[in-house]
Formats: sequence, C-alpha cells, structure tokens
Amino acid sequence: MPQTVLLAEDDRAIRHALERALTLEGYEVTAVADGVEALAHAHRTSPDVLLLDVMMPGIDGLQVCRVLRAEGDRTPILMLTALVETADRIAGLDAGADDYVVKPFDVEEVFARLRALLRRTLPVTTGGGSGGGGGGGAAEPGREPQVSDRQVEAAGLRMDLQARRAWRGRRELELTRTEFELLELLARNAGIVLDHSTIYDRIWGYDFGPGSKNLAVYVGYLRRKLDEPGAPQLIHTVRGVGYVLRED
Repeated sequence: MPQTVLLAEDDRAIRHALERALTLEGYEVTAVADGVEALAHAHRTSPDVLLLDVMMPGIDGLQVCRVLRAEGDRTPILMLTALVETADRIAGLDAGADDYVVKPFDVEEVFARLRALLRRTLPVTTGGGSGGGGGGGAAEPGREPQVSDRQVEAAGLRMDLQARRAWRGRRELELTRTEFELLELLARNAGIVLDHSTIYDRIWGYDFGPGSKNLAVYVGYLRRKLDEPGAPQLIHTVRGVGYVLRED
C-alpha cells in the first residue's frame, strides 16, 4: 500500500507542484489549502505523515500541530517554512513538529526528510552499542544502561519504547517524536560520546552538513525538558565531537 501524505499549503503553485512530485514518487497525496481543511482531513483519514506550511491564513501550520498533539496524535509532521531564525524553528518544535524544510527548497530534500520520518515509525531495531560505532568516544564510568525490547533505563531515565513514554525519576516527560528518538539513542548509549554525523544518520537518516544547527536546536530543547533544579545535567556537549548522556 502506498504511504499517505496530507499536504497543506496555501500557495497554489507550490501545492500543485509538491502534490505532483509526491504522487510521482509513489505517495498517495491529499492536498488542501489551509489549516481548517488539514485538521478535518487528519481527523477523517489518519495519514502516515503530514506536510504543513507554517504561514497559512486562518489556522496556520503551528496551530494544526498544537491541536493534533493536544489530542494525542503522534503522526510525523514536516513543516514547510520561510522563517529561518532559530527562534522560529524552536516555535515549530514547541508546537510538536518533528522536522522542517526552509523555503525555497529542493524537492529531493523534502523526499529525504519524509523518508527519514516514515522510517522512524517502524519498530525500533537499534542495539545497545550500535549507535556508538561512528562516535569515536570511549564509554565513561557509570552504570550500564538497561536495555530490552520494551524499555531502556539509564542515568535516572526510564523509557517505555512501545508506549512512547519517558520519565526522569517520577516525572513524565512530554516529548515530540524526534525528541523521543534522540533521547532513546543517547540513553541506549549512555556514557558513550556519539558524534554529530552518527546522530544525524541514526535520527534523520542523513547529515545536514557542518553548518547545520538542527541537532543543537533539538538537544537544547530536549535539555530544557530534562533538566531539574538541583539535579545533575544529563546531556553533555563534547566540544568538536558530539554529545553524551551521563549522570554526573
């Protein structure tokens, strides 16, 4: 069965061009012109992935994200945005988006990001040490992460992989799909420094390039959800290399 895409874009030329390109790529596409239609179709059809323009009249893409996430809908969402400032990207993450493409974009980049999002809806197959293969970092002292098919425990974190839920101590964390995947990768490899390219490959399926701030934005947002007053920081930056999860 072809994978289904719900596309919401108010610019007719962009909407028609993307609808045609996605259809030729093998997707089954529903294309709408605003956020009201997007929500109506999302409720009726349960698409595999949503492709939403940020700037739409009436209900915009960010509001669509907020409504769906508030309803518990975890369908992957890729945003199309002409806004390039970090604060604008964070606003999208805060609304519940999983990834974004900045206009003007190459349609091949849209395809790559959709493939990466859809791959992450498949059952988790990562192993305890495989994420560190490209990291170049040695394991640091501390209790080994406890990993099973259902859950991961490390550094005071507990993650239920089937329910897609995570806790630090007794506090449940409200995570987007990308945040959950990133935290799972770090937790499975607790104490191991993972380099940027390894993380990009495992989470997004491709490397954004040395100038990208995409990973740093996600790490910063995840830290704000993890950190607690008086408690040790869990995600540490290893300058020039990458990131490591450990409880100091």
